[in-house]
Amino acid sequence: MKAINFKEYINKSFYDEMFHEDEHVRGHYKLLYQQLKKIGAKKLSLLQESTDRAQMSLGMTFNVYQDTLGVERILHLDIIPRIISTQDWQRIEKGLAQRIRALNLFVGDIYGKQQILKDKVVPKELVLSSSSYLKSCMGLKPPFGVWCHISGSDLIRDTDGQFYVLEDNLRCPSGVSYLLENREILKRIFPKIFEKLQVRAVYDYSHHLRDMLESFSPVSPACIAVLSPGTYNSAYFEHAYLAQQMGAELVEGKDLVLKDDYVYMVTTKGLLRVDVIYRRVDDDFLDPLVFKKDSLLGSPGLFRAYQKGRVVLVNAPGTGVADDKAIYAYVPRIIKYYLQEEILLPNVHTYICAEDEDYKYVMENIGKLVVKQTDASGGYGMMIGPQATKKEHAMFAGYIKKNRRGYIAQPVINLSRAPTLTKNGIEGRHVDLRPYILYGKEIKIIPGALTRVALHKGSLVVNSSQGGGSKDTWVLENASV
Repeated sequence: MKAINFKEYINKSFYDEMFHEDEHVRGHYKLLYQQLKKIGAKKLSLLQESTDRAQMSLGMTFNVYQDTLGVERILHLDIIPRIISTQDWQRIEKGLAQRIRALNLFVGDIYGKQQILKDKVVPKELVLSSSSYLKSCMGLKPPFGVWCHISGSDLIRDTDGQFYVLEDNLRCPSGVSYLLENREILKRIFPKIFEKLQVRAVYDYSHHLRDMLESFSPVSPACIAVLSPGTYNSAYFEHAYLAQQMGAELVEGKDLVLKDDYVYMVTTKGLLRVDVIYRRVDDDFLDPLVFKKDSLLGSPGLFRAYQKGRVVLVNAPGTGVADDKAIYAYVPRIIKYYLQEEILLPNVHTYICAEDEDYKYVMENIGKLVVKQTDASGGYGMMIGPQATKKEHAMFAGYIKKNRRGYIAQPVINLSRAPTLTKNGIEGRHVDLRPYILYGKEIKIIPGALTRVALHKGSLVVNSSQGGGSKDTWVLENASV
């Protein structure tokens, strides 16, 4: 590995998390910068190797569904942390709290009076045609009016240094277990600098999660279960990890029994009533009597028990409609409608292919845009125009023609870069940011986030399923650092 040379690292074409454009180190990165220079390339490489081994021994692995070999992989943790200044985090917190409050009102409205549709703030046909809109949820009244108890919005930083929301994740957002385990590993690697920088703690996430889940239970103490699709699910490590951290039960659909519209868990001592289910099973698979009839992942009668208020489901079914990438484009209007406020964390400009003018622009400029399938996730169903071939342009143009409602497009965003350890030394890699929001009696945003990093040079795709990795994210307590 080459010696650390940050002059070779700097690239002024992108916003850099560590360096100003004049090549001076940003104030909140100075201590880390000095420490990295002091440690040197050889020792950093050894620390990275030991980190890889630690991740594997902890079972921090995931499956990639498209991988026909069925190999489990670690979500590679790059040992150079990403640091967020106090001022930046305060802006992020305010923006996310505003966004999730408005989206929660939106979901409740479209399954209730649908006033926002009647007032034509969001096109009715756009909402009702969403693949995540569930007619069965009409009239539902979740406890305390909270639909999206746990969410994880994806943020990016453009060349102007401004944070933008790239997409919302209100269904079953994943990744928080990696955030927590990444922190434990990094605290052991950089103990002194971690303490000097006064990095805000994230270890109590599981306690906050448990408290939030318990607050919605009709009884106390509550029996809480984490409902997982099973060991072959890509996020099973997280399901097991969170259940263990919360002292909750880890169950699959086959472990649950419905009796008189109450939910029970099969145990060695008989049936035990379940009060709250933190579900990591998608809506379509929750209950074969209501949704997919051939689903083996959920439990027959579960939805009816929820309707009758005899069990709490977190997140509530139907929240995925707010994840639709076409509806995302209307979030600024949604915030204005429900809160009478201007959006604090802006969206990326979005072209909705279902609208004639936008459709025409996208078809004429498809090679310059990022095209996304509105109901896809994980980096699938997406094409980055400038990095794609003409054949791929034509293929996606064909997809759009056949299903205009199913696609949106956005300009290519030059994601910010952060220093990342590679076999050639420290190089810049593009990153995004996924903070996690808990919505109980109040909104709580965990003072840390999962930073996802595109490990391949020049790549803008950070998803783990597409070869991305992660970084520990340090949010500073002291604004003067």
